[in-house]
Amino acid sequence: MSTDSTMFTESDTHRAIRDAVGSITEQYGRSYFAEHASAQTPTAELWEELGTAGFIGINLPEEYGGGSAGMTELAIVCEETAARGCPLMLLLVSSAISGELLAKYGSETQKRRWLPGMADGSSKVVFAITEPDAGSNTHAVSTTAVRDGDGFVLCGTKYFISGVDEADALVVVARSGSDASTGRASMSLFVVPTDSPGLVKHDLPVAAQIPEKQFTLFFEDVRLGPEALIGEWNEGFRQVFDGLNPERITGAAIAVGIGRHAVATGAEYARGRAVWGTPIGAHQGIAHPLAKAKIEVDLARLATYHAARLHETGRDAAEASNIAKYAAAEAAVNAVDTAIQTHGGNGLSVEYSLIPQWANARLLRTAPVSREMILNYVAQHSLGLPRSY
Repeated sequence: MSTDSTMFTESDTHRAIRDAVGSITEQYGRSYFAEHASAQTPTAELWEELGTAGFIGINLPEEYGGGSAGMTELAIVCEETAARGCPLMLLLVSSAISGELLAKYGSETQKRRWLPGMADGSSKVVFAITEPDAGSNTHAVSTTAVRDGDGFVLCGTKYFISGVDEADALVVVARSGSDASTGRASMSLFVVPTDSPGLVKHDLPVAAQIPEKQFTLFFEDVRLGPEALIGEWNEGFRQVFDGLNPERITGAAIAVGIGRHAVATGAEYARGRAVWGTPIGAHQGIAHPLAKAKIEVDLARLATYHAARLHETGRDAAEASNIAKYAAAEAAVNAVDTAIQTHGGNGLSVEYSLIPQWANARLLRTAPVSREMILNYVAQHSLGLPRSY
């Protein structure tokens, strides 16, 4: 169910991580994920077991309970869970974005308060940046943070925030001023407990079958102490951009895992399903789309780990991370669609659990950054073309 690629070679340690994560996840499998996706309930049992085994916080510092590994290792965890039919989107949010930001910019008090629980899976800290009127334009964020004595007051709205019902805290991006030279908004980051007075949470219904619920958040004069500020006042924009490459790399890894799972599921069905006396996989109309899907997934996988290595060695990973995210999401959508088509009518049945995989793959094509914004980035920064937005 999780066929690997002979194109891809890695260390014994990385193979051991893959095997261990795969062994844990296979105990749950695609039907477990599909049931939770349909009911929109957390995959809590799998998350807890992976956390106990040390994989949820594999990238977090050892002194706070993590594994002190790098982005490559976290990407492996993301990929292997998805390759076994259980993509865990909150790995992208909690471990990659919030975890990396708190580990890099958090105070000692913040690290000791939040990272141990994030590392062992007993706590989640999700990320709140998206707003109804801001879209991909971070400069248009209207949620404000103002100083109030030695503390702060947050006011505003966030939109499409994942997993708030599962989380103990949020990392919130807020407008805290303006740059005098450019007029652009200055940002600051805050860690905000989800039970803070004035924080109002409303379910945001979505049609996609995914376990993670989405929320609209209202910050109605949410008062925070000085300990809530992450890093430096008005330095949040730079800090947020440090979290974007991990976001894209782990999103790509999840998409690669979904793609692997879809290709393996489709190939298994094509080998076993016989019509008019021969397996349907013997026909090029079935075999070639599956082969094409595998090639695309394998190439996206290579791009993903290239980006991960650049990031964890301190080199510029922006272009590589964007390319990996684009390639992996496109490959995953095609792979799942091909698997559905291979199954014919069975591709839409609950038994084969492919529709929840399609929903997650299709989500990754749009979020956490859309394919169009990636194309904008490559056109502007890689090709030197005029900015188009």
